[in-house]
Amino acid sequence: MQQYENIISDRGSKYAVSGGPCHSAQEAEAFLKQLKKTKKYAKARHNTWGLICQDGSLKNDDGESGAGMIILQMLEREQIHDHIVVVTRWYGGKHLGGDRFKHVKHAMRHYFDHAKPK
Repeated sequence: MQQYENIISDRGSKYAVSGGPCHSAQEAEAFLKQLKKTKKYAKARHNTWGLICQDGSLKNDDGESGAGMIILQMLEREQIHDHIVVVTRWYGGKHLGGDRFKHVKHAMRHYFDHAKPK
């Protein structure tokens, strides 16, 4: 598992991005369970994720409506399969509106640039 914390801060909200090899819905569930063993991630407002694998395109917005689709689109564009990416947001008390999607894209780009998933 690769994790990058505090990559974005906006109006009190903080973002992190995590990811790793993942080949099925069951492995995605296990990945999230492992991530949330860290209390900080378990308490996050949103752990949005996406994965393209043999089970198809899988995503979960975790309350951040539309964010999972952005993750899937970016994974598809980069042709990254069998690799889960989770964008975590700790809510800072102020709504971000459409900027939240810009932040998800920035977090994904950060992950692609630093983790170099295959």
